[in-house]
Amino acid sequence: MTLYQWFILFLIVQIIHYLGTWKLYEKAGRKSWEAAVPVYNAIILMKIINRPWWYTFLLFIPIINLIMFPVVWVETLRSFGKNSTVDTILGVATLGLYIYYINYTQDVQHIKERSLHPKNATADFISSILFAIVVATTVHTYVMQPYTIPTSSLEKSLLVGDFLFVSKFHYGARTPSTAIAFPMVHDTIPLLKKKSYFNFPQLPYFRFPALQKVERNEIVVFNWPTDTVKFFGDRVSKGIRKPIDKKSNYVKRCVGIAGDSLQIKNGDVYVNGKILPLHDRQKLQYSYEVVTDGSGFSYDYIIKELKITDAFGQISPTRFQFKALTDENAARLRNNPVVQSVTKIEEKEGYSQIFPHTKNWNVDNFGPIYIPEAGKTVALNKETIPFYEMIIKEYEKNDLMINGDEIRINGEIATSYTFQQDYYWMMGDNRHNSEDSRFWGYVPADHIVGKPVFIWMSLDQNTPWGKLFDKIRWERMFTTVGGDGEPVSYFSYFLLIMAAWFGFDFYRKRKKKKEAA
Repeated sequence: MTLYQWFILFLIVQIIHYLGTWKLYEKAGRKSWEAAVPVYNAIILMKIINRPWWYTFLLFIPIINLIMFPVVWVETLRSFGKNSTVDTILGVATLGLYIYYINYTQDVQHIKERSLHPKNATADFISSILFAIVVATTVHTYVMQPYTIPTSSLEKSLLVGDFLFVSKFHYGARTPSTAIAFPMVHDTIPLLKKKSYFNFPQLPYFRFPALQKVERNEIVVFNWPTDTVKFFGDRVSKGIRKPIDKKSNYVKRCVGIAGDSLQIKNGDVYVNGKILPLHDRQKLQYSYEVVTDGSGFSYDYIIKELKITDAFGQISPTRFQFKALTDENAARLRNNPVVQSVTKIEEKEGYSQIFPHTKNWNVDNFGPIYIPEAGKTVALNKETIPFYEMIIKEYEKNDLMINGDEIRINGEIATSYTFQQDYYWMMGDNRHNSEDSRFWGYVPADHIVGKPVFIWMSLDQNTPWGKLFDKIRWERMFTTVGGDGEPVSYFSYFLLIMAAWFGFDFYRKRKKKKEAA
């Protein structure tokens, strides 16, 4: 929806509210016109139902307002003596329109000092659950979101089985574009396997002020731009058109920011003509072929000593292939007495799956490529249009027509294009086992979700659940994602703080009991 369409919808909602409540405003000692003034009418309504004025903000926060609307409908009814279960059901089931019936047909009295304490245990439980959902949804949407690492594309920095907290406020919290959705889930309702949202209406893009910009070599969570994954897992070229905030969440490392020129040579990333320095905790991995004297490798040696967590296998009696080896582990294998050679597998031939799908490029030799920057203009022709086609048509919502050498944007012949937003280039550290920008191109700024900041739990996927103590990676519990040097676990400090709190709480309660006696 456009801003104009949202403005019209907003006015319609205000008219509906006024027509259904103006008499109730009068019976509460207010003026009828106060029910017609946008935003102000909500503040006055909060006074009428004996709720704090700041509840008004909750009515305008996407997703959270879906929870708050039924609460306000029921609270309005109860403020005029309609407390029965039937009244509550009618208020919710009619989407608040039952208030029209009360407004025009019932001689009700406003209860000024209405008690907000729930009348019974059931009402108390429902009230507590609604409050918890509102708080959790607010935190989840605008402050911090939990995330689980599902793949090994950032292995060594982030492991499969890491449970993260992703900060929404570092890059600026993004308001949901989906106005109607099931709270605190992504695109699918758990267990039911059903879509969790409605495609219509869609809110305009808005992002709160950021603490920082996305920087090179930072790990970033974002919505996969070319997501066409159906809800039951089968990927197709033309799948469901998802809203931005309901596209699959991906986590990669940003290796190029808006305005950069990027190239990959023999597996090394070059930005603006210079090799990109590695982050202090970053360890790149590549595929290697290892030749031995006929001896094999024990499972403990592979998993526990080399700490290889990605695929490996035996090709022949003397040849092995590892899909993800760090330089350090490759050197250790070379020093193994049974190993005769360790050779990095480097791709030389290009293939069509590589972006922009018209060049003879591959994952190890790619580019150079320009990463678009907001406000910058590029020439459009047969050679350049494959790089920017998705940007013009999908990400920036223009009508693009290509007919031979002729390019039309919104009906006009175009020889250049000016970008509306910044773009980024995302890659995994596991260079030969990562589906990233090399396959699907740029990541728009409006697809950025947040910055991983904290690992609160980590489970080893190779250890059975029967050995829970061994399955937990204790050294990764309560560690930071960023920072210099090796990660340090703060779990022991957390346990000390919790023990101190429980001790203090026990002492405080015991003291109160003695004083009461």
